[in-house]
Amino acid sequence: MKITRVTANYYSWPRTRVISNGSHTWSDVVRCVLKIETDEGITGYGIGSASDGERQLREAFAVRLIGMDPLMTERIWSTLWDSKLYGRRGHETAALSSIDMALWDIKSKYAGLPLHRLLGGYTDKMPVYIAGGYYMDGEGITELQREMLSYVELGARAVKMKIGRLTIREDVQRVRAVREAIGPDITLMVDANASYRYFEAIQIAKRLEEYDLFWLEEPVAPDDYAGYEKIAARTSITLAAGEQEYTKYGFRDLMETGAVGILQPDARWMGGVTEFRKVAAMAEASGLAISAHGDHQINLPLMASIPCGIWMEYYPAAFDPMLASFYTEGAVLDTDGCLQVPEVIGNGCTPDETRLAPYRLKL
Repeated sequence: MKITRVTANYYSWPRTRVISNGSHTWSDVVRCVLKIETDEGITGYGIGSASDGERQLREAFAVRLIGMDPLMTERIWSTLWDSKLYGRRGHETAALSSIDMALWDIKSKYAGLPLHRLLGGYTDKMPVYIAGGYYMDGEGITELQREMLSYVELGARAVKMKIGRLTIREDVQRVRAVREAIGPDITLMVDANASYRYFEAIQIAKRLEEYDLFWLEEPVAPDDYAGYEKIAARTSITLAAGEQEYTKYGFRDLMETGAVGILQPDARWMGGVTEFRKVAAMAEASGLAISAHGDHQINLPLMASIPCGIWMEYYPAAFDPMLASFYTEGAVLDTDGCLQVPEVIGNGCTPDETRLAPYRLKL
């Protein structure tokens, strides 16, 4: 089999509400749909973003793909991940991730299997935590409590909220209010989005310990490995990190700190399915857990293929009006707080191009 054509289309639509975390504000959603076609009529889909650097590198990679065997994913990954020509971590890795994702879609379709089964298959459903609790105009403590409680009413047994944008005192008040609203039996995580210096993270962690948090996510910048070590030594809350980490080498360095118990690879950025599998194996061998970051549709088959996966990140439809219609397969949250893995051939990430058409960008 040979690759005959590679195309990328880009889409954008406004969020229902403008949301902010500890470091950034988001008003819209932007996606890339990458399509790889073959001479045997099998087409694979990968999902990425539309940043300038990622687009340019994706175009450069696409030229090199023509004529290559799409089943040789290790060969293609190694060919394209060339630090001298393209760089080591960032836009080049994200561009490669969307390609790798599409290649594994082709492999799954060629094998006639759902991706999670092709990768080994560990479970047919995954528990989720609903990611919310963003900073939004007009949302105070009472509104935040209602929001988080609404996720519990949907069936979620775990919820995550943002910290890091307000003062430590104010964010501690927000966390306390959420814990009071959802009660003691619901798992609660907090995400700082790298908004603290290490000593600030220690201060808030010590004050949050009484609220029984499952993890403190990204308290400091992703390259501040020493900061992670200092924080872990001063708090009983498990640290989670990795959404801004790239390739097996980056996760190796993060793991060597001994500070992070839960790794959060994002297959859209860190190297695709190929690297996700390797990071998961490293985590399992080290007694660590995996809770993938980002798009639940992309991560679901990957998480369902490994024994060390614990939670799926799931975003409520209130933040993204296209959440339920972007993919043709669609993964629906059950009342028990789990996502069933779609038993469809391929990676389960086939975009609904008809519904997406009105949002296509002219780039």
